Amino acid sequence: MVASALARACHPLPAVAVTAITTGLAAGTGRPVAAVLTVAVAVLAGQLSVGWLNDLVDAPRDARVGRAGKPVAAGELDPSLVRGGVVVAAVAALVLSLPSGVPATAAHAAALVSAWAYDLGVKATVVSVLPYAVSFGLLPVFVSLGLPGAPLPPGWLVAAAVCLGGAAHFVNALPDLADDAATGVRGLPHRMGPRASQLLAAALVLAASALLVFGPSGAASPVGLAAVPLAAGILAVGLLRSRRPRSRAAFRAVLLVAVVDVALLVGTGVPTG
Repeated sequence: MVASALARACHPLPAVAVTAITTGLAAGTGRPVAAVLTVAVAVLAGQLSVGWLNDLVDAPRDARVGRAGKPVAAGELDPSLVRGGVVVAAVAALVLSLPSGVPATAAHAAALVSAWAYDLGVKATVVSVLPYAVSFGLLPVFVSLGLPGAPLPPGWLVAAAVCLGGAAHFVNALPDLADDAATGVRGLPHRMGPRASQLLAAALVLAASALLVFGPSGAASPVGLAAVPLAAGILAVGLLRSRRPRSRAAFRAVLLVAVVDVALLVGTGVPTG
């Protein structure tokens, strides 16, 4: 079915995870439920556009290496339909951002432009990590600018988001290193190699967790202190499971750490905007 293929082509796991993370941040600002839901739908629409564009651009390379689970490359979806979906989702993301204000909409637009740039070629360059870092880092900016007075978020929150985005990039590239090399994609993880990419991803995840724990006041609560070893444990399991061919366990682990960190942040009453 077309609906099922579209759902698989949008990269559903990161789309849902990024939406959940941003929704949690928005809820932590204390804004009304309707405003939180508007933020959630806007971010989800943006993520759909990014995921569909990725599958559309990568379709020739995916077909060449026989990469499974790629509906566009497998011929399950008409490319023109996916192109239309990219445009509609992108417009919807920006329109739904407008209730948060022009500054917030501009921040969301910048995050999407960064992500689209990755899909359109930056992923094959030495600065491939930048779109992930920029787009993740702009999520709390988008949320915070939507508050009355359009305040900027605290620096520690933006830094933590940047670290998580960088980690997500390194572990997301690991399962596809060989296929990417065969099709001419040489991003930063490909140049660094799998071992160095894993170590850097681990360092970035732990740095993000430490920033979220100690950033708000310089002192951590007992619940907050549990976040760092919890993050380390989740990532360790993900890295171990990622030793299997084409496993994306490490990528899922980084996304899970991000969701857990935000949940702890909101649960302990730390303002996110």
